[in-house]
Amino acid sequence: MGGYRLIEQFITSFIASSAFGIIFNAPAKSLFKCGFIGMVGWMIYFGLYESTNDSVFSSIIASFFIAIISQFFAKAYKTPVIIYNVSGIIPLVPGGLAYDAMRQVVENNYNEAIPLAAKAFMISGAIAIGLVLSEVINQIIRKVNLRKTTF
Repeated sequence: MGGYRLIEQFITSFIASSAFGIIFNAPAKSLFKCGFIGMVGWMIYFGLYESTNDSVFSSIIASFFIAIISQFFAKAYKTPVIIYNVSGIIPLVPGGLAYDAMRQVVENNYNEAIPLAAKAFMISGAIAIGLVLSEVINQIIRKVNLRKTTF
């Protein structure tokens, strides 16, 4: 894929994440960080998808890294992690796929709708799994660090 196409992908994901931060009423000082997290998440997703052609696996890994970066920014800038998580995952959300599935249902093309809906559901679940997995690992690290400081 050409370099200009990659730059276009990254700029678009940055703008989409930042714009959603505005819609989500994120503080103005965090909008750049929201865009950055969304762009990094999309870069990870895009790179993995190009090499594996597996959108579910790519979504899990990308959302995992989005959550890690979000936790880091939330701690560093003393803001809620949800601001960064929600804005960061926007480029990964399979909205177009869900729309296509619903359109097929409305047109009574159920044989085409079921695989589209299943894929949208799996990608959505993968995003949730990546976010939860990151939080679980973060909690384990915190407990281990807490035990080290008490002894």
